[in-house]
Amino acid sequence: MATGDRLVAPPLWPLEARLAALLPDLLVFRKPRGSEPELATAQGVLLGVHVTGFTALMDRFSLSCKSEHDMDKLAHIFSYYISDIVEHVLCFGGDILNITGNVLLALWTVEQNQLSDIITLVAKCSLEIQEKFGIYHTREGQDLQLKIGLSAGRISQVIVGDEQRQYLLVIGRDVDGVQLAQRLAQANEIVLSWNCWKLCEQYMFEVEIMREDEAVKLRDMRISDPFDFDEHFDKCLDYLPHYRTSADILRTALELDPDSALEQTLRKHIMKSLLKKIDEGQPMEYISEFRTVTTVLVSLELHKTEWMLHLCHLIQEAALYISTVIEKGGGQLSRIFMFDKGCMFLCVFGLPGDKKPDECAHALESSFSIFSFCWENLAETKLVSISITNGPVFCGMVGAIARHEYTVIGPKVSLLARMITAYPGLVSCDEVTYLRSMLPAYNFKKLPEKMMKNISNPEKMYEYLGHRRCIMFGKRHLARERNQNHPLLDREKELEAFQMAQQRCLHLKKGQAVLYEGGKGYGKSQLLAEINFLAQKEGHRGLPVTTVTFIRVLPLKLKEADSKQCFYAIQTLMAIFFEIDTCPACYRQECLFKQLHGMVEEPLHCLFNDLFFVKFPLSFRVSHMDDLARQKKVKACFFQVLQKAVRETPLIFLIDEAQYMDAASWEFLGTLLSSVPIIMVMTLTPTFTLCGWAQHFLQSPQAILVPISKLAETSLLRMACWELGVVSIPQELQIYLFRRCFGNPLYCEVLCQDLLSKNILLFHDLQKEEEETSKWETLSANAMKSTMYSISPASSEDQDLYVCTVKDDVNLDTVLLPPLLKEIAVNQLDQLNPEEQLLVKCAAVIGHSFHIDLLQHLLPGWSENTASPLRLREGLSLLQTEDLEFGVPLLREAAWELWPKAQQVALHLECACFLQDLACRCGSCQGGDFVPFHRFAICSAKSSSGTSRFCSYRDTGSILTRVITDKLQLPSPQDSFQFQTKSPRSQEAFTNEHYRTEEEFLDQVNRRLAQTNLEKDMLTTKPCHCDEILKLVLSPLTQHCLVIGETTCAFYYLLEAAAASLDLSDNYMAFFYLRKASSLLGQPSAFSYLKKHKVKICQFEEATFCRLRSEVCFNMGQITLAKKLARQALRLLKRSFPWTWFGVIFQTFLEKYWRSCSQIQPLNNTSENKKKLAVLQQRVHCLSLLWQLYNLEATPSSRRFACLATLMQKNSAKEFASEAQVVSTYVALSQLSQNMGDREKWLHCEQMAVQKSTLCWFSREGLLATAQLMQALAYTKLCLGHLDFSIKLGFQAHEICRHLKKPALENLILSVLFRSAFLKKKFDLCVHVLESQWALISQGHDVLGLACFYSACLDLLLYGEGWLYRPFGECLHFIQHYEHSCILTSDFNVMLGVHASLAMWFAQDSQWNLFEHHFSRARQLVKRTNASLFGSHGFVRFLECHVLMLQKIPEGVFKHTPSETHRQALKYIKEFFSRCVTCPVYHQWVSELKASVMRYGRKESTRPFDTCFTRIWIEGKFLEENNSFEGNLGIQRFVRVADVKENKDEEEIQEYIC
Repeated sequence: MATGDRLVAPPLWPLEARLAALLPDLLVFRKPRGSEPELATAQGVLLGVHVTGFTALMDRFSLSCKSEHDMDKLAHIFSYYISDIVEHVLCFGGDILNITGNVLLALWTVEQNQLSDIITLVAKCSLEIQEKFGIYHTREGQDLQLKIGLSAGRISQVIVGDEQRQYLLVIGRDVDGVQLAQRLAQANEIVLSWNCWKLCEQYMFEVEIMREDEAVKLRDMRISDPFDFDEHFDKCLDYLPHYRTSADILRTALELDPDSALEQTLRKHIMKSLLKKIDEGQPMEYISEFRTVTTVLVSLELHKTEWMLHLCHLIQEAALYISTVIEKGGGQLSRIFMFDKGCMFLCVFGLPGDKKPDECAHALESSFSIFSFCWENLAETKLVSISITNGPVFCGMVGAIARHEYTVIGPKVSLLARMITAYPGLVSCDEVTYLRSMLPAYNFKKLPEKMMKNISNPEKMYEYLGHRRCIMFGKRHLARERNQNHPLLDREKELEAFQMAQQRCLHLKKGQAVLYEGGKGYGKSQLLAEINFLAQKEGHRGLPVTTVTFIRVLPLKLKEADSKQCFYAIQTLMAIFFEIDTCPACYRQECLFKQLHGMVEEPLHCLFNDLFFVKFPLSFRVSHMDDLARQKKVKACFFQVLQKAVRETPLIFLIDEAQYMDAASWEFLGTLLSSVPIIMVMTLTPTFTLCGWAQHFLQSPQAILVPISKLAETSLLRMACWELGVVSIPQELQIYLFRRCFGNPLYCEVLCQDLLSKNILLFHDLQKEEEETSKWETLSANAMKSTMYSISPASSEDQDLYVCTVKDDVNLDTVLLPPLLKEIAVNQLDQLNPEEQLLVKCAAVIGHSFHIDLLQHLLPGWSENTASPLRLREGLSLLQTEDLEFGVPLLREAAWELWPKAQQVALHLECACFLQDLACRCGSCQGGDFVPFHRFAICSAKSSSGTSRFCSYRDTGSILTRVITDKLQLPSPQDSFQFQTKSPRSQEAFTNEHYRTEEEFLDQVNRRLAQTNLEKDMLTTKPCHCDEILKLVLSPLTQHCLVIGETTCAFYYLLEAAAASLDLSDNYMAFFYLRKASSLLGQPSAFSYLKKHKVKICQFEEATFCRLRSEVCFNMGQITLAKKLARQALRLLKRSFPWTWFGVIFQTFLEKYWRSCSQIQPLNNTSENKKKLAVLQQRVHCLSLLWQLYNLEATPSSRRFACLATLMQKNSAKEFASEAQVVSTYVALSQLSQNMGDREKWLHCEQMAVQKSTLCWFSREGLLATAQLMQALAYTKLCLGHLDFSIKLGFQAHEICRHLKKPALENLILSVLFRSAFLKKKFDLCVHVLESQWALISQGHDVLGLACFYSACLDLLLYGEGWLYRPFGECLHFIQHYEHSCILTSDFNVMLGVHASLAMWFAQDSQWNLFEHHFSRARQLVKRTNASLFGSHGFVRFLECHVLMLQKIPEGVFKHTPSETHRQALKYIKEFFSRCVTCPVYHQWVSELKASVMRYGRKESTRPFDTCFTRIWIEGKFLEENNSFEGNLGIQRFVRVADVKENKDEEEIQEYIC
């Protein structure tokens, strides 16, 4: 029952049955007799079962660091063990009276003449229990064993309590006898009390006399042939009227008819918090929790009395008082049980629904009150001992389905009894209670350390002395000191309120009060510390130096206990004012006299005797005053003193936690505010109800209430970086902090410290130059740096800069909350009603954000009206439903930790079963897997490996009663989603259209963009929601699978999540999911034949895993590793890629002639062929990666490899028989040919792509291919110099791509648009494009995209005729920060343009040393670039630098770079024309540069050099442009991100933007 694996009570049970299952038959079938205490006697046999070794086992767990995990294992062990014993006792007709700690007590109530038969029955039951359950071996090495005691005779049943709450006790000599028998028994022994031995059929037993007149040890029973035990058993059943009548149920009490009177009687014996959940209809398995509670054990050792009724009245009186005091403090009296010398009361603070702040303080104060009452009012009390502990426990059901009890189990519960024995006659507490109570240290006394049974490492113990008023005046200093290294974040408005109050007080000569109101952890104390610093700082801007040179600040920190002392706040503030709070007691009176001299008449000094603990002589005048007159006079004296002091020095009162101020102090401050020009700054917590005088103070016109808001996300990240000592944190850690902090600075601080203490972060030197690595496992730091585009804290140049990453084997989602934060969150959770608590607990298992449908699936009766702790998320429309997310910080994490492990697993399994049906592309993407045909490729491996998982259900209506018969099922081909296709007739009609020219294709694009028919136009359907699928389905699904231990399913969905992230251009999150997948597989072996994965995966998934990692490495600039992984993936896909030039030649021959001539068989829609399609799709991806990887290098060898990869990709695409794949392949071939300078092949492949784009509008994949083709056409027109045409094509491509949500392609389109507009000198349009590009790139942390962006900004700075989008300093900072990034160092084309542009800029300012640095870097890169647009652009910038050096730079300026000659410049220009054949847009420009160089070479006179080369920008038409299609192309839409300045070309922009 503790963990949910056992049978649970069906919800169809009536309420009476659920109550009866919690109580013994003795209460269920009794007849109420009148007022309490109720005393009844009967004959019966008692069975006591003591589980030994349980305390020692708890001690072992208490030494572990994973207390929550250990509590789960402990509860699991005990519940299983005790439930079997309970069921066995019930089978023998026993009545389970209680299960207290590790002791079970059962009773057989019969007549006196039936005792001997029943003793025989119970003895047989005991022997069977010892035989079956006598020893239980645990994995921890601590065995659990049983000690059993039997007693028989007269039993007194006592019911104490009142009309609200009642408790059952059994007392008497024979109850003491069973306890004595248990103590005398050793492990695996059965001991009978002496009275039991005398009453039994002694000839039936083999015994050993232990002590005369005390006990005997039962060895066995003599069951001879004449004696048939079955007959004896049937005979005994006649004595037991409530024995079960059905074989399906163990207790008759569970079959009672509904009875309101019985229900009301039974409810009195059950705790209120448990009753609320039962009334809500919550299943029993939902009730158990793991939480931190404060437990109190009250032990009353009584004098022996012969009068039983007198003893009952004594217990009644104690129980009523204890129950009242405990409930007033927020706890509950859990149970009462007797021991040989007296009675014990177990009380618990912090049970579900009862959690309150300061519960330790309440427990201590309640305990001391009980201690005093028992000593003073209970005459028969011999000794009173009370122990208090605080710690994690299991709170829940223990026992069997027919009889269980709500109990608390944990090491701190077992410690209570040990403390009672070790420290009798005291109110003792453990160190945790002492620290968490936050009570003054003078209320405690440290106790000597004592050895305790089964406690190997006893902690420090303290005696609580009660609340004593010490001669002190509170804390002078505030709770927090100002941190000079960490400035206050996001508190400008709050500080401004204080500064305005200062100025008003100075100029208006009236008192001013500023009250800051904010929740716990919002930084109120830190704000006061900052104000304290600012106020005392000489010459603070709030007050001119000429006016005030010194301000006196009186700080005070209040506590909850201070609110109970009248006038305490003013007493302490005035003690601070008179400077007597810190002086020794012997000098206090003298010091006070000096302060009062001249301000207060000497006869009135004695008024302050009681207030400040001094002894001025009582004057005649004061002696004739009554108490009220004295109080008024004291206040008048204080007013007089403060008024005089303010005339000399401004005064500021700083009061932290002002909600704890007493009413008399509020009254005084209200009067003071209206009469004295003083400044008061206070902090308040909004959850507290203020007294009337406080409300009156707040309504004063001179008081202003300032709410403290939460920190913005950027400020929270800065704070986290300061706490961790880094300049940036990874994305998953940002999500971790955002979801738990919600802008609360305290939460952020504690969480960061917790992460450091748990050692789950790795730190890396940011300034260390990045290097390519050959191992996937070492990429974490590189991946982290690739997502940074700003450094959070300002730091000096000589300071070491670090970034941090999370260890690979750490799952942040399951990192437990620190105890402080968990207590805060559990307090919030317990403020909700039981229905809301259950809602939050179930929602916590689902995740931070989730579908309403899933919550309704877990809780079928749930209503949206109970979603107060959650908030609706707007803007999401996944599956046409609303989504919910947690709106209270820490609530989800704390609620998730409360679940026992088995309930967690059951609920996570249910969520996984629900979500896996949604784990596909969104409807607008036509469904399907993110890894194409993933489910088809693994289905055969799945069936053979035995990883199929499914659930069978019981008809009980409870989610947790489902029995896991196998495993969670991976997606099957039968679950595949049907692709949305057009009607056959429309497809056939469109297939007949063959695009023979580019004009026809573009006309068709225009017609499609102009369509408005919802059924025909793909662009008018709902936008893509794959990002929401990733966030709300795939990411939670991987977490569910990991929690339930289904690593095979987890690996499957991690691949899907990584593929989805790459599809959405989120490379870091793809790396994050793949890193999780790597940790599932385990550490790789250095030898391939020794490699053995922890998770069994099929070859296709291994290949996909390699391909996805290759793509991630490519995006991170890890080129060598990316090639290695792509080759490995191809090899696993049965398609090898050669390593040598000979292999390239041979493979090229095969691809050109053999594969091209082979007949391609079209694949039908069968499951087997879809497996082939899955393999083909991965091959295409791998080959596409390979040609892009080899295209980065301009060597002949790399070009041969790149050409082979594109050829293999084309053949695989044809084999795939997908028009979209073929179009994409021809676009790739076109791009490669352009980069290599092959003009003829470039244009031919582009034309082929146009002709093959027949059916691309009928699927989202085809639409993406169309967008790629449009981008390629815009790129081509730009390279050829048709700028207007290129701009319009770019806008069309952008419109399609924006709808598809493809950030990477959209960024490439915007880069082409910028170049076209830039060369056309449309600088205002350039700014528009850069704004859109910034909005796109800054969200995705794309370093390469940022490099292209800043390169464009530099071009605008150099040639933009005064246009500016980003300042030069920002551009330079980015380049300096990422100069050694592998992402940028692997792209020579972009970096050539960047360094050449920087060199040009520094040349304008004559900073020749910086010019030399960047020019030398550019000269190193120029030989490694190709004929692409970026490569050609960078080459042109480099040539401009050459001309600049020839014309303007004096000789001997450069230290490390040799001077350039005009021959070298002409050589570079010649190389440009030979290499960049496919980029004629720059040819005229370079021709002008060549002419300039030749004039310089012939010593001709040249006009003064213009650093911006404006003479090259020919007035009018820069290039001969092709405008033949301008009239046919329309632009649908282009989103502008921000406004730009108006200019004279605004009308011209409207040609392109509408």
